[in-house]
Amino acid sequence: MTQTELSPKDFSSLGLSPKILDVLSRLKLTIPTPIQHQAIPIAVSGKDVIGIAQTGTGKTFAFGLPLLQKLSQGPGRALIVLPTRELAAQVGQALSPFSLALGIGVAVFVGGEPMHRQRMALKRNPRVLIATPGRLNDHLEQRTITLKEVIVLVLDEADRMLDMGFKPQIDRILHHVPKARQTMLFSATMPKEIVVLATSQMHLPLRVEVAPPGTAAAKVEQELCIVRREDKQQLLEQLLKEHAGPILVFSRTKHGAKKMTKILRDHAFSAAEIHANRSLGQRREALEGFKSGKYRVLVATDIAARGIDVTGITVVINFDLPDDADDYIHRIGRTGRAGREGKAISFATPDQTADIRNIERLVHSPLKRRTHAATVALSEHAHRPMRPHRRAQQQREQRYGGSHVQHRGSSRPSTGRSQRKW
Repeated sequence: MTQTELSPKDFSSLGLSPKILDVLSRLKLTIPTPIQHQAIPIAVSGKDVIGIAQTGTGKTFAFGLPLLQKLSQGPGRALIVLPTRELAAQVGQALSPFSLALGIGVAVFVGGEPMHRQRMALKRNPRVLIATPGRLNDHLEQRTITLKEVIVLVLDEADRMLDMGFKPQIDRILHHVPKARQTMLFSATMPKEIVVLATSQMHLPLRVEVAPPGTAAAKVEQELCIVRREDKQQLLEQLLKEHAGPILVFSRTKHGAKKMTKILRDHAFSAAEIHANRSLGQRREALEGFKSGKYRVLVATDIAARGIDVTGITVVINFDLPDDADDYIHRIGRTGRAGREGKAISFATPDQTADIRNIERLVHSPLKRRTHAATVALSEHAHRPMRPHRRAQQQREQRYGGSHVQHRGSSRPSTGRSQRKW
């Protein structure tokens, strides 16, 4: 069942308690986002909710405020399961002012942090558990945690968790939570796996959808640059000079992110990297440094696509196109958040026509091809006429093979090694 989208009013019309409204007022938050306006009244009434909304639309308050209100009215616990450490930490931070006002303890359980510290947190009997699937299962296996008191279960970024291979862990978690509970499932897309999960684990859920799956943020200007692989780094540096403010750059691989960050630092750009090979402390330092302005450029893999909530990212640059077109939506959703304007620039090599087509099919529109000054310069360099002696040398290489070109005045075949040091 789908709720009809209505125009947002203010938070006081959504059935929230005075204490929660007071905190919202102190935070100067008065107008709910569309997903909050639709989901909060349903969740406050105790019904199951399926929320379909892109990143940056305010989903945390859509499930967080109702569950805190429910816990403030009686016994029980709430469990929020998310795919990444960064996202778990951010949800904990976002709910902190409200949980403090209501006297409800919150604890975050993610991999990469000492288990003993998390056991100490459990001894304080937190009523809101925020966890990634792997670490929560570690606690369940060691019997340091029980989920028997859970009355509200939230699966946030559910499609991402399934994409990351967390289904077995989620199944084990579902086995430990009571069947008599309220369940809220939030996702940016609605693949068939989510439909199956909702059908089997939810009771007559109401579906709220503020944008069709694959819809990019309305105020994000999207551009596409066709560029040779070897020219990407030069184009990136040119764009970093053209655009001011915080810039998020996505690399397809961990190695690529590390290499790119080193090159940017060597060229005097303040840059940090965040990917799976970085420790939790390093990832946290990079993210906090990016938020504070210590680093203007954050280079990330898709692990950060849904785990970065930084206000004011001016440009997202897809240095590499994602392997999955769905990740394009989540990447560019890091800019243009909460109704702000933003820009997304993607690099594609000439042989990536199929990848471009998949993205354009998903966003329901062609990406604007843009020729930047840097690509013009690179193109002119690439197509500059060869000097006669260089053309003759290339013809000899093609005739005899690159590793057996006979040099003038020598009867010995070349070893293929250049004598010039680069």
